[in-house]
Amino acid sequence: MPARFCGPPASGNGGWTAGALAALLPGTGPVTVSLRHPPPLDVPMEVRRDGGADGGPVSLHHGEALVATATPDPGAVLGPVPPVGPEEARAAAASYAGLAHHPFGSCYSCGTAREPGDGLRIFPGPAGPGLTAAPWTPRDDADAGTTWAAIDCAGAWAADVDERAIVLGRMTAHVLAAPEPGVEHVVVGQVRGEDGRKVRTAASLYDAAGGLVATAEHLWITVDAAAFAAGPATDPR
Repeated sequence: MPARFCGPPASGNGGWTAGALAALLPGTGPVTVSLRHPPPLDVPMEVRRDGGADGGPVSLHHGEALVATATPDPGAVLGPVPPVGPEEARAAAASYAGLAHHPFGSCYSCGTAREPGDGLRIFPGPAGPGLTAAPWTPRDDADAGTTWAAIDCAGAWAADVDERAIVLGRMTAHVLAAPEPGVEHVVVGQVRGEDGRKVRTAASLYDAAGGLVATAEHLWITVDAAAFAAGPATDPR
């Protein structure tokens, strides 16, 4: 995993990691990815096809550590976040809380420290109670990891990640179509519940005509931002 796809400075972006692993599965239906350990950067990792040549789950390993698993989830019922118009999304992004304080400014998806063309710079701002929205124009090199990353952090910002650091523990996503490069899309996020350290959210991606491109539901885990940014050696989830 190249370092440019980081979330916190010392580990991979959860959405990009999940999407890259999900892309190794056959088919185009929903996939659930569970992140078990902070994905390391710029080191060799091993992909194991646990379902054999006929498909099924795949897992990602770094030495003895299980980093993530990806499993086809054809029975998943994902409720998309309601769409928001482009003008409203642009206005929401102008009020993005991460512009004032960001726990992980390096994040490939939503980091304010990333340069245009390097990170996605999706800035999900308030679009209603428990809702966020932001515009996003995909580049020519957008792949599965990029699409999953695009529908990752909008959920976290709907859950006020600026007030307490949360990292992705599980993500179920369904990409219905590849986003069209060079065309403005809208990303929307929604908080859907909390239970102790666990936070549930959703995010969806819409095209210029308001058509649903991809949608996801997430489980986040509250962490200590400073300790996690330093690169924890153990699974905080």
